[in-house]
Amino acid sequence: MTLTAPETRAARAQAAADRVAVLGIRHHGPGSARSVLAELDRLRPSAVLIEGPADAAPVLPLAAEPGMEPPVALLAYAPDSPRVSAFWPFAVFSPEWQALVWAARHQVPARFCDLPAAVMLATPPPAGEEPAGRGADDDLREDPLARLASAAGYDDPERWWDDLVESRLDGGSPFAALTEAMAELRAATPEPPPDEQWQEERREAHMRQALRAALKETEGPVAVICGAWHAPALAGTLPPAAGDAALLRGMRKRRVSLAWVPWTHSRLATASGYGAGITSPGWYHHLFTTPEQTVPRWLVKVAGVLRDHDLPVSSAHVIEAVRLAEALAGLRGRPLPGLAEVSEATRAVMCEGDETATAFVTRDLVVGEVLGQVPDTAPVVPLEADLRAQARVVKLKISPLERSLVLDLRKDTDRGRSVLLHRLTALGVGWAVAAEDQVRGTGTFRETWTLCWRPELAVAIIDAAQWGTTVGAAATARVIDAARTAATLAAVTAAVERTLLADLPDALGPVLRALDQAAAADADVTQLMAALPALIRAVRYGDVRGTDTSALATVADAVTDRICAGLPAAVTSLADDAAARMRDAIDRTQRALDLHAQHERGRAAQERWMAALTGLASRRDLHGLLAGRVVRLLTDAGQLARDEAARRFAAHLSVGVTAAAKAAWAEGFLAGGGLLLVHDRDLLVTLDDWVAGLNEQEFMDVLPLLRRTFGGFAAAERANIADAVKHLSGGVGPVRAGETVDAGRAAAVLATVAEILGARHEG
Repeated sequence: MTLTAPETRAARAQAAADRVAVLGIRHHGPGSARSVLAELDRLRPSAVLIEGPADAAPVLPLAAEPGMEPPVALLAYAPDSPRVSAFWPFAVFSPEWQALVWAARHQVPARFCDLPAAVMLATPPPAGEEPAGRGADDDLREDPLARLASAAGYDDPERWWDDLVESRLDGGSPFAALTEAMAELRAATPEPPPDEQWQEERREAHMRQALRAALKETEGPVAVICGAWHAPALAGTLPPAAGDAALLRGMRKRRVSLAWVPWTHSRLATASGYGAGITSPGWYHHLFTTPEQTVPRWLVKVAGVLRDHDLPVSSAHVIEAVRLAEALAGLRGRPLPGLAEVSEATRAVMCEGDETATAFVTRDLVVGEVLGQVPDTAPVVPLEADLRAQARVVKLKISPLERSLVLDLRKDTDRGRSVLLHRLTALGVGWAVAAEDQVRGTGTFRETWTLCWRPELAVAIIDAAQWGTTVGAAATARVIDAARTAATLAAVTAAVERTLLADLPDALGPVLRALDQAAAADADVTQLMAALPALIRAVRYGDVRGTDTSALATVADAVTDRICAGLPAAVTSLADDAAARMRDAIDRTQRALDLHAQHERGRAAQERWMAALTGLASRRDLHGLLAGRVVRLLTDAGQLARDEAARRFAAHLSVGVTAAAKAAWAEGFLAGGGLLLVHDRDLLVTLDDWVAGLNEQEFMDVLPLLRRTFGGFAAAERANIADAVKHLSGGVGPVRAGETVDAGRAAAVLATVAEILGARHEG
């Protein structure tokens, strides 16, 4: 029988289709991974195609290299703009990863078949969206198997897969049935917006083109591992290639680089922002790596986590939790317990209903934290190689677990750690965050950091690589550029501070020249005051690290002189908000110059500052908040006697100004600490007499200001002030001569106060 040309083409197409096995999987599904391995062992394909960026071919062989330990991610980025990037993460339980490993172990060619990263990054998704290659599908397209599991009454897609697929007794492949189910889902699902539909069609067209190429290159079976949603588009007889070629013609591209980077389990979790449709990577890892006695072994791990948190858990707890999990599964008609059952058993038996203890298990085990590794042979930017080398030198372990690090800068290793962390901070690589008190610190020999390595720092490193190939050189170039392009004097002084903290001697000269120029050009007193603390901290840091900062101290002194000269005009005729900002600026300047005066070369600058404040103290046109603050600072510095301070306090609370203006003066004087009132009876009596003499409206006007002032005192200070007020009139409160107390009205008030305070009142 002779076949016609159409019949011949149809026969060839059917023969090609018979060679293709489409394995529709759930991304990061351990059940899917086991099924894929079993099917690959049965098929023994001559080629394996996997959903992923097709231009990753040069780095795919690294997946089989010693030292490659999932979780890892394939990173694609634009060299000219590294923040334009995308990740394709893989865990040990990811079906795609297991297919790669199987192909390498059996020496079968494997390649990715999705749209190239060069196309996906040509029009990257907005910041905050999921990585390219995942974010185009809605929830159903992203995880259709989860939708099927939910329809079947399962809250854990993996348990549904295990029940319906892994526990099958007939030994048949589940993938043909899954492809048929996906075809029905696709037919019943509304089409996405046109731009998403276009992207999806192009992705599937590219997969089909890759499949056609593989069929031409080999005569054996071809296995395709892809998201289950795409399986119907690749299974069966393929449509004419001309249509797919036309769909792919003219696609925008950009130059990209690809590399493997370490990933973490927490970044596989949905809540991380790099969600891949799973919320329990630690549990999935256990399901894949522990096929026997899965539940008992999991609950043993749970017991270990709880014991690590000093919670009493015995073997009896584990046994009872296993029994409860199995009973719950039986009641729900499930052959084996899933995460829901073991979690409920954990909460009820091992945590005794304590949600805090349950949260420990979720964080440490259900999600877990594992940092993958890539082999040394994997290509990295030179900056990252230098970072890792320096981390090894100073014995800093790169870990995803958050930990605190306290450094003593008198020790060589700790000082080396400090320098590395400050240089990375200058580059915007946030491996470590300095403690808040250190940011405002005084240049001591102690530093405290919080370290936590996050996978997305790989992008930050690539972005920072534009400044140099080593951490030191890149930080030097970055700081110099920051100083030269800074918009404010404070920004320049911040660059100076970073230069000293990061021990960048080659940057110090250019940065100081930028500082001189900025300081000479800036006539704004508030800007000068904002810059001074960082300057003086930098001088102190230089002292601690043995750096010559005499030139920097000279600049600090010059800035102080300009502040003192411009301060009288800067504090004139200020509104309430402006006065509050100026008060804060004066406080910061005072603290900085107190620090500066600890060194002999800074005492003259502090004396000039005190003289400037003394000149302000005698002015009548100052806002009350500033006038009170200046008197307090002069009193604390010993420039004004206590009795004189009390006299001025009384004078400003006397008649002649509004109650609100008096309260502002009191707030300026008292803010920052209440011990002055505890130890100075005259001040306390003056304040008490003034408050007692206010009429109803005046009291209501000043109450918010007084509450804000006293709310800033420590609880012990407030208690001591209350005790001192109690004894002003012999222990009966502020009752003065000629006044009487209505006992009945007072009893009602005291009962209400006692109820508010939770105390018992004897009427």
